[in-house]
Amino acid sequence: MSERFRVAPRRGNAPARDEDTCRVGMMRRIAAARLRYCGLDSLIDEVTVIVSELLTNAVVHSGTTEVALSLSVRNGFLRVTVTDGMPGAATRKDVDENAESGRGLALLEALVAEHGGTWGTSDDGAKTWCDLAIPGGGS
Repeated sequence: MSERFRVAPRRGNAPARDEDTCRVGMMRRIAAARLRYCGLDSLIDEVTVIVSELLTNAVVHSGTTEVALSLSVRNGFLRVTVTDGMPGAATRKDVDENAESGRGLALLEALVAEHGGTWGTSDDGAKTWCDLAIPGGGS
């Protein structure tokens, strides 16, 4: 599955447009439907959180005008990839307990580890991906 959507580039500290953040929710629902179709219901909760975190990061932090989400199955793993086409790798932050944001990649890291997977970014930072082991080793 591969889906793309256009977004307005953010300027300065202005918040993302409502229609751009709404697209994140739409992509979560599309990903969940695709997983159901492929018989991967057991990964829906985790994948929707991962999709939400990665797409939100792309919309809020990249300055891009187009974001892509892809899901693929290979060698017993489900790969979730978000491409924003912009340089700059996603990096996990240690945040203060009172911080209102900044925990997304730590959550993603925990979910991926719980499912025997890995995550990373492309060398240029334009893509962030997560691999989750498929229960029963699907192919």
